[in-house]
Amino acid sequence: MGFKRHATAHWEGNLETGQGRMSTPQSGLFDGTRYSFKTRFGDEKGSNPEELLAAAHAGCYSMALSFILQNAGHTAERIDTRADVQMEMSPGPHATGVHLTVSAKVPGISAEEFAGFAENAKENCVISKALGIPVTMDATFG
Repeated sequence: MGFKRHATAHWEGNLETGQGRMSTPQSGLFDGTRYSFKTRFGDEKGSNPEELLAAAHAGCYSMALSFILQNAGHTAERIDTRADVQMEMSPGPHATGVHLTVSAKVPGISAEEFAGFAENAKENCVISKALGIPVTMDATFG
């Protein structure tokens, strides 16, 4: 049985001086969180779509790795994942890739086994598969 998740965005004004609000009504995590040109392309505080994409990818990857480890009979003590979304501005803003930096502690497996599990999670996490852009990774075990 499938399921759906949703979020909403509201925007007012032009691109450079306008602003918007994003919400995640199902979880309530974001409730009218502000975003704008300056939060996206500058250094003003607030959220932006690329940051949310990075958070989704880091969370999805961590859960995928945990699931793969579980299916192999292992439980991670910890999995820490950072996702960096690479953006280019020419010929217009677009994401060119994501780099995952993963650190995990998993008792009872070798570094070589961990590398295989980590790669499997990178290739099969829902967000990695949905993106259609290159995903690279550095995985540290220990």
